[in-house]
Amino acid sequence: MSDYEVRPATMRDAKAIAEVHAAAARAAYSGILPEDQLRALAPSTREAKWREAIEFSEPQVHVAVLGEEVVGFVGFDRSRDAKTPSTTGEIWAIYVKPEHWGKGVGVALWDAARDGLEDEGCTLVTIWVPLRNDRAMRFHELAGFKREMKTAKTTSIGGIKIEEIRLKRNV
Repeated sequence: MSDYEVRPATMRDAKAIAEVHAAAARAAYSGILPEDQLRALAPSTREAKWREAIEFSEPQVHVAVLGEEVVGFVGFDRSRDAKTPSTTGEIWAIYVKPEHWGKGVGVALWDAARDGLEDEGCTLVTIWVPLRNDRAMRFHELAGFKREMKTAKTTSIGGIKIEEIRLKRNV
């Protein structure tokens, strides 16, 4: 039995979500983004975004907590990709504090997102993952996601080009 609890996020969680997002992104993108870009991944640049997401449920946001501490979060909803059926959901974001990696937090968050997407009538779920983010790629493939090879694309994060690929699985 895990000590982590997953629950819907509240407005009080926005700052902690932004802190998790910044810390996890800095660790996940180390070696992918230059140091100055990593330093720019600050909670202050993300809190308003997560506050708005929680307020309007777009995406739906759940947090993983250990006691009172938010240690991870997942944002999920219908797919944002053009020409996808309304039964396709998407994991918009899933991040865990680096010190909690490998402890089951990501799996608990994925389970909550899958349940939420199923409640919304989704039968498929997708996620976009940077090709060079080996940890995220491995996590999602172990969770049953498969790469959609024809979806590879280049996106820009702070002017740095990143190759991403969409992964997909049944809900």
